[in-house]
Amino acid sequence: MDVEFKDAIVTICLIVFTSLLSIQTMKNQSIKYKYMFNAYAIHKRREWWRFFTHGVLHADYQHLIFNMISLAFFGISAELYFTGMFPLYGKLLFLLLYVLGLAASSLYSYSKHKDNMYYNALGASGAVSAVMFSSILMNPTSQIATMYMPVGMPAWVFGIVYLIISSVMARRGQDNIGHDAHFWGGVFGLIFTGIIEPSLVTDFMDKVTSFSPDL
Repeated sequence: MDVEFKDAIVTICLIVFTSLLSIQTMKNQSIKYKYMFNAYAIHKRREWWRFFTHGVLHADYQHLIFNMISLAFFGISAELYFTGMFPLYGKLLFLLLYVLGLAASSLYSYSKHKDNMYYNALGASGAVSAVMFSSILMNPTSQIATMYMPVGMPAWVFGIVYLIISSVMARRGQDNIGHDAHFWGGVFGLIFTGIIEPSLVTDFMDKVTSFSPDL
């Protein structure tokens, strides 16, 4: 895909901005604790900004690189679709998808952990999931391959598998990954994109129901 800088400027700026802040704060624990997602602090001390600021903090370079590569892969595609559908304000809508996706992906965790002062989360995964599923809704039959499954699969199949795995892992709660944010960020991305352009939902259903894999 031949993309000029200006075509995906919001995605690129988000990657640069998030990377710079994350690297600067990676070893600064006081900054992390002040701005990471903590439902208890939001509920008891009304520190609402944590719904958003946790998205520019990452635990380590691996965490940051994975999220930013995912954002580049799905974000450029989604931003191009948004600007194609809405030439005047498509980039603003894409930015809203990302920013609101940060907060929306954490609402379930807020409700679940608002009385638990020890629950913390950080990273842009929820917003990236929102962008990912927005892109999937727009182009459900595109092929997606991952390090775990190098053979490509249709985007809509990947989305279903992603949501199932996120739901199962969230219930198990055996690691420190915010699977709830992955799941609800993805759901928000679908809803947000479907609301601003309802015809995409119909197109999605038509493409999925008529999909025939190449044999």
